[in-house]
Amino acid sequence: MSPNQIEMYEPTDVLKEFYTGGDVQWTNDGKSLLCQCGPTIQIVDLAQSKPVGQFGESDESFDGTSTGDDVLTFTLSDNNEFVVAAYKSGLFKIWRLEDKTCVKHWKSIHKGPVARVALSPNGAIMASGGTDSTVRLWDLRHHACLKTLRGIQGVTSVLKLILMDNELLVIASGDDSTIKVWNNSGAELKTFSGHYSPITDILVTPDFKHLISSGRDRVVILWDFHSGQQINVLPMYEGIEGMILLPKKIVIPGIDVKMEGGIYVATGGSNGCIRIWDVRGAKELYVQKNSVISKASEEDGVSITHLLYNQATSCFLVVSAEHNMFVQNIDSFDYVKQLVGFSDEVLDITFVGKNETHLAVATNSKDIKVYKLSNMDSQILQGHTDFVMALSHSKAMPEVFASASKDMTIKLWQLLEDDNISCIASFIAHGKTVTSLKFAECSAKFMVSGSEESTLKVWKLPKINKTGDPIEVLNIKGLVAHDKDINGVAVSPNDQIVASASMDKTTKLWDLKNLSPLGTLKGHRRGVWSVVFSPFDQVVLTCSADTTLKIWSISDLSCLKTLEGHEASVIRAAFLNSGFQIVSAGGDGLLKLWSLKTAEVISTFDHHRGKVWALAVGDEEKRLITGGSDSRLIFWKDVTEEKKLEEARKHQEMALKEQELANLLKEDDLLSALQLAISLNKPATVLKIVQDVMDRGDTKLEDTVKQLCPSEKEELLGYVSHWNTNSKTCYPAQVLISSLMSDLLSGNLTLPKHILETLIPYTEKHFQRLTNLLQDVHLVEYTRILMKPSAVDVEMTGP
Repeated sequence: MSPNQIEMYEPTDVLKEFYTGGDVQWTNDGKSLLCQCGPTIQIVDLAQSKPVGQFGESDESFDGTSTGDDVLTFTLSDNNEFVVAAYKSGLFKIWRLEDKTCVKHWKSIHKGPVARVALSPNGAIMASGGTDSTVRLWDLRHHACLKTLRGIQGVTSVLKLILMDNELLVIASGDDSTIKVWNNSGAELKTFSGHYSPITDILVTPDFKHLISSGRDRVVILWDFHSGQQINVLPMYEGIEGMILLPKKIVIPGIDVKMEGGIYVATGGSNGCIRIWDVRGAKELYVQKNSVISKASEEDGVSITHLLYNQATSCFLVVSAEHNMFVQNIDSFDYVKQLVGFSDEVLDITFVGKNETHLAVATNSKDIKVYKLSNMDSQILQGHTDFVMALSHSKAMPEVFASASKDMTIKLWQLLEDDNISCIASFIAHGKTVTSLKFAECSAKFMVSGSEESTLKVWKLPKINKTGDPIEVLNIKGLVAHDKDINGVAVSPNDQIVASASMDKTTKLWDLKNLSPLGTLKGHRRGVWSVVFSPFDQVVLTCSADTTLKIWSISDLSCLKTLEGHEASVIRAAFLNSGFQIVSAGGDGLLKLWSLKTAEVISTFDHHRGKVWALAVGDEEKRLITGGSDSRLIFWKDVTEEKKLEEARKHQEMALKEQELANLLKEDDLLSALQLAISLNKPATVLKIVQDVMDRGDTKLEDTVKQLCPSEKEELLGYVSHWNTNSKTCYPAQVLISSLMSDLLSGNLTLPKHILETLIPYTEKHFQRLTNLLQDVHLVEYTRILMKPSAVDVEMTGP
């Protein structure tokens, strides 16, 4: 074993999904978001760009699908003290924001799922809109249904509660695209008809004179709230999903807007940008120019799903259909924060920047997510028109990385000094999906790519400056390299050899100068996922769908070793520790650490809930990052040295305690030795101590047992259950059970089921045995008594 061998990695952080679609709420102080995520509501701290708490418990299967009671909709009270959520099971739950506890839950009486909930301004009344064409009002103090409101049709799409002239009004819309208004007595007051598709949002002006509605029929309508008449119908030319009423005093880039008789709203929809309108004047005032949200690909598709405004921070929150979130300053529309709520499957990752300050992530998306690792701030890079399949960074220029896509293109990106990222090159690389690419190891002069059409190409790169200026990339070599898709490519440490791994079960080596073949590595029984050159030895490593890794000699193309241990496809691998070790990631969700010398597994790490598609190793090999089909990025740290120090410390503590135990036994201080022996997990010593104390008749045994901590009592119960199976040691076991009985009866100590199942039958057996012995003793005594009258003393005399 190498003295510097890596033996253990531990997760230090997990970047997981926190929004999978549904409702989003913003706290009044602008510091936190509440996001619907399966059976939970996640609390996201905007400063840390990650969840810091949640309402409810996650309950997920291995593949990441939820098996729990999913949240259908929720809302936050105006005072930010509690959250009310509706669940798939038909339950309503009230969660207290301060301590994240459920303070009440009760059954919904809707006939079907609840689609919307809303709270009155004082939080005393809740409205729930179902899929059964009804809206119900609830008294939250008694959790009783006050009224059932009828009039809308189908699923409730919008639900609002407003307080006007001390009267609570309910505003709702359903599948019939009309807006209904009721009072809290259940009387229907008004009906607004004018939309022809589902209504997505409803606003009421602070003076209660106007109502504004938006819908997927591509119009926004301004209504007179009291008469119900249309004032203006504004064509949007896009389906509107979110709308907010702007404050009285705002500054729009390039325009000084003052509230002088106008009614101003911001809208977000299928075009992927925010637009500001004067709905009273029926004119558009501003269209966002710097949006990073793509326009919906289909005519009736969705791009922006939610639009929120926070008065404390004067910022918008824009939520996209791909579950990304963007915080933007209202004055300049600059991006303050970008968050990735759900990444779907993580397909590839790569470090970016000097000292590996950033991480680029490719997912089931045409956009690339780039995280700044110091604070997890993210940027979303647009440009590709289909899923990004592979990423690679240049070791010679670590601020440059490349992306390959199903749109047949490769793009080069550069991280600038201000942390912005610029696309410096884009070109069509292959006739089908570009599946893999790799930069040169020694320089930034070329890169290689492989594709679904089985072609391998080499690209010449010009000198790249640090200013992000565009460059021209030239294809200098190319050929059909395999019979099937190329899954992975690699470049040798000296930039002389290129390797390609294919679904045709082979890996091929090529001379970089003219792409002439150097040899074919055959031996895998299924397709090869990836190939890696050793940094020091003349060998390559291949990962295959046949669940094995193989080490190959470059000189004679022979297979030197086969590493077996994964239960599914091995997808990614890398050399560690100067080529003496290997780390691999597979379709079984496992990360394995191998010794190359013994070809055996050193450690296995099981923290992903699905296939591990991506693996990135830091330059110093002290950290790893993995990503997979569970939408998670797991950050790993080498803790080998810490574990060794911890083991040495524990060993030293154990030696000291064992010496102390020996001293106590020598001094005949048995009761003090008892607790120490339990902590050292020495059941034989504990048994001997208990027997010696019982032999002495010491009455302090029970008091000593009662003074043990709960964990020590549970440990002692385990010993007792084992001793109780033997007639020679059952008596000490029964004495200890008797000593612990008061704790068991009071509930201070729980008797595990498996121990109970062992104790009862053996205790009954011992009781029966002792009962039989007692009967035998009485029988002997009875026999002796019967024999006594006939016993006559006879004096023996001689003749």
